[in-house]
Amino acid sequence: MKRLLGYLTEYKKECVLGPLFKLLEASFELLVPLVMAAVIDTGIKSRSQGYVIQMCLVLVGLGLVGLVCSITAQYFAAKASVGFAAKVRGALFGHIQRLGFRELDREGAATLITRMTSDLNQVQNGMNLALRLLLRSPFVVFGAMVMAFTIDWRAALIFAVAIPLLAAVVFGVMLWTMPRYKQVQAGLDRVLGKTRENLTGVRVVRAFGREETETAAFQEENQALTRLQVFVGRVSGLMNPVTYILINLATLALVWAGGLRVEAGAITQGQVVALLNYMGQILVELVKLANLIINITKALACAGRVADVMDIAPSLSEKPGAVKAGTGEGQGLSVEFRDVCLAYEGAGAESLSHISFSVKPGETVGIIGGTGCGKTSLVNLIPRFYDCTLGQVLIGGVPAGDWPLQSLRGEIGVVPQRAQLFSGTIRENLQWGGGDASDEELWQALETAQAKEFVEKKPKGLDEPVAQGGRNFSGGQRQRLTIARALARRPRLLILDDSASALDFATDARLRSAIKNLPYGQTVFIVSQRASSIRHADKIIVLDDGCAVGIGSHEELLESCGVYREICESQMEKGGEGA
Repeated sequence: MKRLLGYLTEYKKECVLGPLFKLLEASFELLVPLVMAAVIDTGIKSRSQGYVIQMCLVLVGLGLVGLVCSITAQYFAAKASVGFAAKVRGALFGHIQRLGFRELDREGAATLITRMTSDLNQVQNGMNLALRLLLRSPFVVFGAMVMAFTIDWRAALIFAVAIPLLAAVVFGVMLWTMPRYKQVQAGLDRVLGKTRENLTGVRVVRAFGREETETAAFQEENQALTRLQVFVGRVSGLMNPVTYILINLATLALVWAGGLRVEAGAITQGQVVALLNYMGQILVELVKLANLIINITKALACAGRVADVMDIAPSLSEKPGAVKAGTGEGQGLSVEFRDVCLAYEGAGAESLSHISFSVKPGETVGIIGGTGCGKTSLVNLIPRFYDCTLGQVLIGGVPAGDWPLQSLRGEIGVVPQRAQLFSGTIRENLQWGGGDASDEELWQALETAQAKEFVEKKPKGLDEPVAQGGRNFSGGQRQRLTIARALARRPRLLILDDSASALDFATDARLRSAIKNLPYGQTVFIVSQRASSIRHADKIIVLDDGCAVGIGSHEELLESCGVYREICESQMEKGGEGA
């Protein structure tokens, strides 16, 4: 929690005023039993109707002032807690954006979503309750005990015995439940992960008829979470009945002791009523305190989980004084791999082994190989989505690690394997690539990506709405829009990672021709399963099990690389596209 408290600095005033007004309200509440004692001992005893009415008006006044103080305290507490949560949520989101793919792969999307939503909401609620009640409840408890001692110290000894026993119960349950709530949140992560996996892959689940199997797997995770929550809830649920038992026993003792003291003439009947009222106040506040501690325990567990994410150091770092490199405006970037190796965290073997090649500015490079051979891993090293574990990657003659990340990625247009569009409009999606691009430039990018024709047919053109994930477009349309998005920024280096898999061969050929004829001479990397998509590249890299088994032109590789020759021959047999 200490890690997150720094985000409260802008709300110091609210953090002081909120509890302060709550303490004022509590002070007025502590005066109520004394007024009631005066009504009984003076007004009723002397049958003075005027005095009784006067004291009733005092009670109404205390209630109204307490209400104003309570509302004011709630305002300040809500302002501080909501603002605090908003700042933490913004900082957490920004931190997640800075994490490398290694950390994102390790933590998982479901875990990070839980931190951003459920955990932070719990922290916000805990902060709100703490500002309102964390000082008020102990203040009322000890204030009531002090007031009881001012009435009669012998009878008040019952308070001195009851309060430590109640505190032992409350804090004992708190210490036991705190680690269990962390386990509950971890179980919630697993349930959310299973839910997210099935919702994103619902078509695959139904295609293979796995509904019952996946439902059973979900029920298993859900039942495990339920059992843990019930177990923790049972122990937490003991707090209220145990505190009620102790308070009622203390009340019985107080009535008995008070009766003896009244009979002895040491105190009055009104004072006994005041003592009982103070005991009642202690009961109410300890119940509040018990529930508050449960909520704060949950909030602390969630705050620790949020802080754990914020403490993750990004694996990608920028060197101090990193300077943008370049080869000239309107020219492509050179790329060089020097004995590069890549091993993913937790993987048993390297995904790329000792890859070396160089690419001149403006060249087109094709990358081909079997499934899982490391094609995507190779191109992911260029924009520094990952850092190589051995060797060196040079972009524009400068080591990739010496580039500022924003500058490096600003020069590169990436079209990933999975075509991802965002809710908004076509224009807004394209402007991810070129934020200051004019409509003419956007239409030019669409034309190059072979998307202009279907966008023109849309009723609103560039302002046509895009559903989340681009669900209102076909697979081929989504791919062409993501290509247009990358082209809109006029990148000096373009990476097409199997981005034409949903396109027919004719559209694919027109796309490659249009990209090749672009006037700004960008360097292009094309990852593809199709030999026909890369056969005209200046250089082709053939990967097999993470190793470069062949580098050269189409004709050279047909002569010298058996793996490439097998790929071409197999595709020629299936449809002639490799010819």
